[in-house]
Amino acid sequence: MGQYAHPEVLVSTDWVQTHLNDSNVRILEVDEDILLYDTGHIPNAQKIDWQADFWDPVTRQFIDEDRFAALMERLGISNDTTVVVYGDKNNWWAAYAFWFFKYNGHEDIRIMNGGRQKWVEEERPLTTEVPSFPKGHYRVRYRDESIRAYRDDVLEHLLKVKDGKGALVDVRSPEEYRGELTHMPNYPQEGALRAGHIPGAQNIPWAQAVNPDGTFKSAEELKALYTSKGVTPDEEIIVYCRIAERSSHTWFVLKYLLGYAHVANYDGSWTEWGNLVGVPIEKPAQ
Repeated sequence: MGQYAHPEVLVSTDWVQTHLNDSNVRILEVDEDILLYDTGHIPNAQKIDWQADFWDPVTRQFIDEDRFAALMERLGISNDTTVVVYGDKNNWWAAYAFWFFKYNGHEDIRIMNGGRQKWVEEERPLTTEVPSFPKGHYRVRYRDESIRAYRDDVLEHLLKVKDGKGALVDVRSPEEYRGELTHMPNYPQEGALRAGHIPGAQNIPWAQAVNPDGTFKSAEELKALYTSKGVTPDEEIIVYCRIAERSSHTWFVLKYLLGYAHVANYDGSWTEWGNLVGVPIEKPAQ
């Protein structure tokens, strides 16, 4: 993994198995299917419910700094703890957790390459035992707004895209991008009143960045994938999907595996954009 710009943010399944009992490592499973953890998980791994743990229960917003710190302490995580995340769906939600931890300024967080899929395929140990750890000591020192895009940021960014000084990456399926679906294929069609894509966005589905075993493709393959669509390191880039989990995966690839300096994740994504009054939308003529 040394070929990546920041190889330290990826760990192998071997590394995780070797560090299962490391007192300064906390392993977190973050799945789309929040019941999957209960059927068996990596020993000493704890469960994160991406919606209940990360989202405010009332407003469409994340939990604040104090509640994030309280969550970390409950999980036995301190500011200097090494956190390893993994999950199902080729690490969609693990990447979302990675992005949210970085948003809250956590320094040492890593993704297990290949996620739950690779661990299970290699017949490594699983358990239903839920671990507990001593309470951590945590303080959110800052929130990194540079990696999060809001709708007004996207509206301003459209001018940069038009002038060739910025890029938008739509990581959804081609059917969503073309406006044939408002949700992922084989999922309920809900969440947005309008279909299509943000003007000027390049459609580079997230799955093109991974191998069949769920691991990330090589740096050379990834560089070719994005530069072929005009997404280059010198640009300011915003990525989006429907609710930001798939785009977190692409954000991780661009920022940490390829080392692009200016990449932000639009967490409002299509569920916000497709419901906004008056914003521009592109879709092929029907």
